[in-house]
Amino acid sequence: MAINHEKDAPPPEPRLSHRFRARIRRNPLLNTAWRAGVFLTGAAVLAGGLIMMVTPGPGLLGIVIGLAILATEFAWAQRALHRARTAADRAKEKALDPRTRRRNTILGALTAAALAAALTAYLVVYGTTLPWNIEDPTFWT
Repeated sequence: MAINHEKDAPPPEPRLSHRFRARIRRNPLLNTAWRAGVFLTGAAVLAGGLIMMVTPGPGLLGIVIGLAILATEFAWAQRALHRARTAADRAKEKALDPRTRRRNTILGALTAAALAAALTAYLVVYGTTLPWNIEDPTFWT
């Protein structure tokens, strides 16, 4: 007859972060302050991600990180993060589709050619002397 030592063994010691969070949860004031801090931090990162959607920067990454911060404390953020991950997986599958990749490669090459043509036209019309490098001393007065 075999002896099962797993039942007799004490449960594993919780990690330091889990013990810290459990201690904060026991105190209602600290728990509220912690949740408010997590909310403010997550909301700030999420807002930064939304702003970066219209300005230069990694907007989607900011949104996902903001939702991940909020999801540590709020169930609604966990649901939103799950939906965002699902949408990201669908977008990844769509982007990796060979027809879509070929179309994007062709559009990128055409855009690069159009930009090169525009730059060449500019240099032909205005020359290679930049406006702020004009040697005429009366230009600055």
